[in-house]
Amino acid sequence: SFVERSIDVAGTTHRYQVFVPASAAGGRTPPVIVFLHGSGERGDDGAKQTQVGIGPYIRAHLTDFQAIVVFPQAPDETEWGDNAGLVFATLDAATREFNGDPNRTYLTGLSMGGYGTWDMALRAPGRFAALVPVCGGLVHPRRPSMGVSGITGTEDPYAAVAARLKDTPVWQFHGAKDDVVLPEYSRQIDAALQAAGARDAHLTIFPDANHNSWDPAYSQTPELWTWLFAQRKRTR
Repeated sequence: SFVERSIDVAGTTHRYQVFVPASAAGGRTPPVIVFLHGSGERGDDGAKQTQVGIGPYIRAHLTDFQAIVVFPQAPDETEWGDNAGLVFATLDAATREFNGDPNRTYLTGLSMGGYGTWDMALRAPGRFAALVPVCGGLVHPRRPSMGVSGITGTEDPYAAVAARLKDTPVWQFHGAKDDVVLPEYSRQIDAALQAAGARDAHLTIFPDANHNSWDPAYSQTPELWTWLFAQRKRTR
């Protein structure tokens, strides 16, 4: 079921939700997924972010979806880069409360959340066992504020990101007809990862999809879940 929670971050209370799997599906220590929503789900109702993307897929698989899923919500007019503290605070709280597996913690997001996936992964490069950015990117000429933080001034931001994340498994998704976040952005990241010798990097381009590549990614690519839940963070 989905449960409502709230958390205080820097003096502000934020509402968020957590999907808690059935014990038969998740086991005693379930994997954990953080889902970062897109621009249209920003706000403070604590609910809109569960209505798009991974949320509808989970509702269709309530009894057999095996992971804890954390749904933070970015406030209106903010980017995920402004809310890193919120993302990690909700992840930590849900992992503690529901006994999540820190070695099987995954990060995914769509559109603004695709950018946020790269951003959060760069802030904590050893934290996540796998990344699933959907229609994301690193820079956005029409909306610079959405760009990933920490790469300003680098000669080649794609190479810089690939060098830092090449050991983290990645599966990107994008629509070939996307005119909001161009598919070329994901192609450039994938090319940089391949050039850096990434150990497990995939890119799927849906030929008939526009900006909404999240429905075919989450709901129509069953092999994504097999791949994702097989990923485990490397321990030294």
